[in-house]
Amino acid sequence: MITKELFIYLSKLEKNNNRDWFNKNKASYLQYHAEVKNLFQDVHDQLAKQDQIESHKLMRIYRDIRFSKDKTPFKPRFAGSFKRATPALRGGYFLNIQPGASIAGGGFYGPNPKDLKRIREELEMDATPLRQIINEPKFSHVFGSLLGEEVKTAPRGFSADHDAIDLIRKKQFYVMHQFTDEEVMSPDFSSKVVEVYKTILPFFDYMSEVLTTDLNGESIL
Repeated sequence: MITKELFIYLSKLEKNNNRDWFNKNKASYLQYHAEVKNLFQDVHDQLAKQDQIESHKLMRIYRDIRFSKDKTPFKPRFAGSFKRATPALRGGYFLNIQPGASIAGGGFYGPNPKDLKRIREELEMDATPLRQIINEPKFSHVFGSLLGEEVKTAPRGFSADHDAIDLIRKKQFYVMHQFTDEEVMSPDFSSKVVEVYKTILPFFDYMSEVLTTDLNGESIL
């Protein structure tokens, strides 16, 4: 379980985001890091029953400040990801634990140019399957809308008048569900996270099929 003390620690870290405070409270960090590590393992074990998961990764709390305007050295949150197995299964799951901002979700945050072009071409040809997935009542209830940065008008080579331009404009394709602190601290939180991930699966299945075939539907693997 994630404890209230973990949230208190992260709130204090946000207010005292410096190396002296962090080092003085290093024992607390290690304790809460272990709590989150256990949570991620539990989510992994449950998720592996409904999807093929290759590995999971807990991100470092230390920030890379070399090219950032924000010079605070630590991220006042615990976050990580779950990688799907084999080249045939595309997309990845994400989990963030943070006071007032805990989220679970997944998708395609930085598709490479080749993948992005392939997705856009598929949407240009027929966006109906994706619209059916993201407009399905449970999907829209859990996630709201499909998220992601967009180009301002239309990508090069695509018409701004296309009826799927709202999707074609996207540079990222992902969804997020926010949890309250109370939900995160509940004994069944890991199961709730896995249920959210289960709702993403039809979206991942669609994208995986698109990204592993050509426009004729022939496998490229």
